[in-house]
Amino acid sequence: MYYVEEVQQYLHVILYQILIGPWSSPKCISNEALCTHLVCKCINKFDSAQVNLSDGIHRFGRQGNIKCLCGLVGTSHGLTDEQKEFQKVAFDFAANEMAPHMAEWDQKEIFPVDTMRRAAQLGFGGIYVQPDVGGSGLSRLDTSVIFEALSTGCVSTTAYISIHNMCAWMIDTFGNAEQRERFCPDLCLMEKFASYCLTEPGSGSDAASLATSAVLKGDHYVLNGSKAFISGGGDTDVYVVMCRTGGKGPKGISCVVVEKGTPGLSFGKKERKMGWNSQPTRAVIFEDCAVPVANLLGLEGQGFNIAMRGLNGGRINIASCSLGAAHASVQLARDHLLVRKQFGETLSNNQFLQFKLAEMATQLVASRLLVREAAAALQDDRADAAALCAMAKLFATDQCFDICNQALQMHGGYGYLKDYAVQQFVRDIRVHQILEGTNEVMRMIVSRNLLSEI
Repeated sequence: MYYVEEVQQYLHVILYQILIGPWSSPKCISNEALCTHLVCKCINKFDSAQVNLSDGIHRFGRQGNIKCLCGLVGTSHGLTDEQKEFQKVAFDFAANEMAPHMAEWDQKEIFPVDTMRRAAQLGFGGIYVQPDVGGSGLSRLDTSVIFEALSTGCVSTTAYISIHNMCAWMIDTFGNAEQRERFCPDLCLMEKFASYCLTEPGSGSDAASLATSAVLKGDHYVLNGSKAFISGGGDTDVYVVMCRTGGKGPKGISCVVVEKGTPGLSFGKKERKMGWNSQPTRAVIFEDCAVPVANLLGLEGQGFNIAMRGLNGGRINIASCSLGAAHASVQLARDHLLVRKQFGETLSNNQFLQFKLAEMATQLVASRLLVREAAAALQDDRADAAALCAMAKLFATDQCFDICNQALQMHGGYGYLKDYAVQQFVRDIRVHQILEGTNEVMRMIVSRNLLSEI
């Protein structure tokens, strides 16, 4: 007679072969029924546990659908009916179009252009861009809800979509009528993709010290310098670039839009990363790169303000992506505890793990509340918006990484296998504590705000 653990390992092999074999085609109607039959038959016989297809796939090696958890950690509390509809569309898209491919995109480093264009058809290419240039015209809170839901399907891809949205918003907000009409419609449809170019090899957290120069010559700016760690670099079409047109410090920085194919624009090697593998990352290099003056966003010297305004929203966006990863990880951990047996009983009966799960749920709900409060403050242009965005980014990305990491720990050795989704959530959101301003810089922003109060 097989022990439970031996049967579970045997099922792992069987399901893995089924899901990578000829039955794995989306066209195979019997795939889902076959998997359900195998999981339920064997688990019921040897483990006395009832699991659905999603539980089985997550447990035995493939990406399943992460649905909205109800009850204490439900994602819909406090939302309007309209926001719940946006959320449902995003959850469904994540489950059907992203989650089944999440592992493959990661392992093969695929930039899923076609999937993102399908997301754009739902309005996710320019979520908070104005409707007159093709955007959806939604609020920052709506945007947070959408990115959280999408991230349950693939954090890396959603994070790139969030950066693209930030760039489109910057052009929509600070561009003139001609620039908005020229760039925004294609960006909102994701016929063209955008990258945000601020960080340089010598200026990360100290962004105001950037050295990329833009010298005015006739009706062009001639750019020289390089940008580092650029999401989408080399594969995208539009680069929103912060460059120095004046003296030292933030007031000498301007913002220009550089289009792919411009002479003098080139790219470094594709970086090999721990996570975020469904989006390419490269250096963006300018060597006597002549950009028309007509591509200047706003006024000369306004670039640093434009960059920081963009990042306020970017911090909410990336925190929302962390929420989605944590939401998915809490469900994966819960499902694993309910079916995994050790010492003769399921792990869900272990009080230590019960308490850990409770802490994870509490961290998730607290993070979501803070992120949504910051999103509302940014939408209303409140005086404390920038500090709240920093606070939300700091808290949510730290807490959500801890949640995902604890979920991996609960899976034991299985959690360390790339066949299991939880490890990818851990790898993909680790960088959220670094980008869009490191969490150390977030602490600086919050403390300065507190110490400046009279």
